[in-house]
Amino acid sequence: MIETNLQTIQEKKKKTELVLSNIYNLPAMSGVMMEVSKMLDDSSTNTGSLSKIIGKDQGLATKILSIANSPLYGLPRRVSTIDFAILIIGYQDIKNIVIALSMVESFKNKTDKLLNQNDFWLHSVVTANASKRISEDLGYRIGSEAFIAGLLHDLGIPVLHKYFHASFEQIYKEVDDNTPRFLELELEHCGMTHQGIGKFLGSKWNLPSNLCEAIEFHHTPSESTENKVLTAIVHLADYMTCFYHNDMFNWDRNYDLDKSILETLKFKSEADFEEFVTKYNKLFVEELGTFRVTS
Repeated sequence: MIETNLQTIQEKKKKTELVLSNIYNLPAMSGVMMEVSKMLDDSSTNTGSLSKIIGKDQGLATKILSIANSPLYGLPRRVSTIDFAILIIGYQDIKNIVIALSMVESFKNKTDKLLNQNDFWLHSVVTANASKRISEDLGYRIGSEAFIAGLLHDLGIPVLHKYFHASFEQIYKEVDDNTPRFLELELEHCGMTHQGIGKFLGSKWNLPSNLCEAIEFHHTPSESTENKVLTAIVHLADYMTCFYHNDMFNWDRNYDLDKSILETLKFKSEADFEEFVTKYNKLFVEELGTFRVTS
């Protein structure tokens, strides 16, 4: 029986990978995002000209300002202009944010009862900001990587929603009826979880292997091999986002903490870990308020 089940999952995985392989390229960036990306590759670009281009895309400008003003992002003062956001975030991080936002936007669908796009954005960006803040608070100098990995960690979910919609509907129905884990049902219906789908696409688009691994194992960081720290940080940020805002994003309900991260991130004890998590309570409340207003 087990062998038959594994064989069925492998067959479904092959079919899923075939569909994913036919997503040849990322859908095109918006004109403004493309122009911003090119300008950030030019050493002669100045802040003023860059902010003018970003200002042409109200959605992009709003997202950058909301990130800059996030309590979890940790900038020391309020940011009211794109010029100032660019100066204090830095050109390289602005470029990474623009590229990551373009990837998130690539698979944006119309909101329906199964996947609210605004809730997905909120969950992704709060996890991104929390990943950056946690990495810095724990003394790891990987804030930029952690932000991008956090922003892209659930990329497989809108891909499931867009390209495997019948399976997505069935998974959601079965969770409502029987309350098992989403990951188990994803594997049963598609032969892959949203983690594996995100990693597959990340590899296809030549994302760095450490980001792909963080995406692939963000629910199961104990399975990470190359960069356990980055994966553990994204897992912790994702867990904390669900812990403090468990009504924000249905797909992550019943989130299990992988306690292997306590050793990976060098917590002395579970009590030490719980104290660390508790300190973020006020920041997460402020964070959600910030994005509810600006999104």
